Amino acid sequence: MRRHLSVFLIALAVLCGTVMQAGCVVVSPRPARVWVPGYWGPGHMWVGGHWRYR
Repeated sequence: MRRHLSVFLIALAVLCGTVMQAGCVVVSPRPARVWVPGYWGPGHMWVGGHWRYR
């Protein structure tokens, strides 16, 4: 039983090392919608709030 446990732990360590060296999968993020609050624009003109993509 002890031998099986050590073989299992070694195999698990090799598997984890392989996964760590493989790198990560990069997935492009979806564009996030953010709320832009209203503000005073040039010429003392009020620009209302709106949604925009970041």
